[in-house]
Amino acid sequence: MADFALVTEGLTSGKIWAMRMIDSWGSLPSGVLYGNHMDLGNYDECVNINQEITSSQRVTGKYCFADVPIGSLLLGSSELDVKTAVCFPSSCSAANMDTLLRGFLNQLLGQELSEDIQMVDETSCRISEQNSFDGLTIFTIVILSVMALLVLLATLYDYFVDTKELPALIGVFSARASTRSLFRLGEGKPNPNVIDCLHGMRCMSLIWVIFFHEYMINFSLPNQNSDYILEWYKTLFSSIFTKGTFSVDTFFFITGLLLVFGGMRTLEKSKGKVNVLMMYLHRYLRLTPVVAFAILIYMRILPLLGDGPFYTGYFEDYNENCQKTWYMTLLYVHNYATKDLCLSHTWYLAADMQLYVVSVPLLIALYKWGKKAVIGIMVLIILLAICLFCEIAFAQYSIHDRTTFTLVYYASHTQASPYFIGLLFGYLLHFNRGKSFELHRLIICLGWLISLGLLLTCVFSLSAYDGIDKVLPYLEDAFHLTLARIAWPLGLCWIVFACMQGYGGPANSFLTSPLWQPLSKLSYCTYIFHMFFVALNMGITRTSTVFSDYNVMLRFWGDFGFSILLSYLIYILVEVPFGNLETLLLPTRKTAKVEGPRQN
Repeated sequence: MADFALVTEGLTSGKIWAMRMIDSWGSLPSGVLYGNHMDLGNYDECVNINQEITSSQRVTGKYCFADVPIGSLLLGSSELDVKTAVCFPSSCSAANMDTLLRGFLNQLLGQELSEDIQMVDETSCRISEQNSFDGLTIFTIVILSVMALLVLLATLYDYFVDTKELPALIGVFSARASTRSLFRLGEGKPNPNVIDCLHGMRCMSLIWVIFFHEYMINFSLPNQNSDYILEWYKTLFSSIFTKGTFSVDTFFFITGLLLVFGGMRTLEKSKGKVNVLMMYLHRYLRLTPVVAFAILIYMRILPLLGDGPFYTGYFEDYNENCQKTWYMTLLYVHNYATKDLCLSHTWYLAADMQLYVVSVPLLIALYKWGKKAVIGIMVLIILLAICLFCEIAFAQYSIHDRTTFTLVYYASHTQASPYFIGLLFGYLLHFNRGKSFELHRLIICLGWLISLGLLLTCVFSLSAYDGIDKVLPYLEDAFHLTLARIAWPLGLCWIVFACMQGYGGPANSFLTSPLWQPLSKLSYCTYIFHMFFVALNMGITRTSTVFSDYNVMLRFWGDFGFSILLSYLIYILVEVPFGNLETLLLPTRKTAKVEGPRQN
């Protein structure tokens, strides 16, 4: 109260610092009826107030959001309530601010506000403070610096020392060698053991999922035209981006396909001898270093790179959740074990790892029992589809319900169908590799029509329910989610087959372009770190935004470009060095590696 009295005195005497505290406030936003329910004020003007009154007293600014129930009080509609920025001395608590704002609104509106109404939440408040680095932050900076130093020294040695063959440890860390590998393009000659179109398919799915996340984040920004989003949702065009979840099905399909397509060939060479534990170890060591570094970087480096009205609330989730569940993430059980996901998009890695653990025995069964194992996997797909159908239709769990989304969508059994269909298709391709199928033009056209029909149906079949005025019945939701998990990978099967057999036409030329190969190799790091920039750009938002497809695309290309740059750094600092170290420390890896080409 003493600090607030100093502000009042400063306003009376015309002190600039005091006027800035009021000048930084938000106002009642214009366009409330068009969805503009937030005014961010001037964040920097508030938090940069740092006025020394006496040698022992200083007034600093504290920026908070206040929920003002104007619509509820004047029009009886909470949908017209607004959120605006307020600035008070940092010594004021949220309760202090509530008391002052309530008194102001009581005089302005001529009616008493209920004491139950809380306008200011402490979690929305920000002050300008430089926190000292804690031990984990220092550890993160040190270990990244050490890795960078090792890579720099190895690269300099590789560049300046003329040797016919690099020493093993130098080759492990050399960025020059890693970059050569990254940009080494595959041969243009047909190879029955390589599926070139998967590079393009993987990269297009990566771009699609990043676009999906961009739209989801943009929906939560302080848009001046939020009501337009509701109209945008009802357009067919919106389905292309909001159904980006099918890109994840593509990743699962590719993973299952490559596991069998490459694994069967390895099993035949070794006459069925395989070290299953070594396979699991290889898989774990291949994925985990990047994830471990990602947890540290998201927790400790990301909060240091910016500031803004939304920075605290958004990034506290990373810190709090990661502190509680980081070990679950590294054990790949967090999609089932907790709702407080450390890095929410890494649920995919947990599901992928769990399906891999289950699929290795299925791979061995395919090698030993052939068609009997195929029938068994088909029965398993049907049983999983029935299980998912019952879960939605009778237990009323749905991905369209926010309260049950994570229970359904993040679960491995929900994502298993594309993975297992990939297994079966990989088995089919393995036993027909090198063969040429002469198909009639009518059959080719029919194959493309069925394939595109399946894919387009998955994307656009629910467009009539994308408006807020319609709710998808649970029975229809159960049919859609269950059948779409099967229809999507079946549509992809034809595309892969047609491209391999020369019936792909323009699709084959596009997907098999060598230009996709470097991005394909970076896809794992890009997937893990793309949310770094998506979250950063959301956190530093200072003013109200306007939602439009063009503005989302502007954000996408900026985030995507920086994600590629960061992914390249992580690729040469973490992924390749740890992968090379694994090769040196586990000389039996080649006999255990049955995954085929690299996949996301």
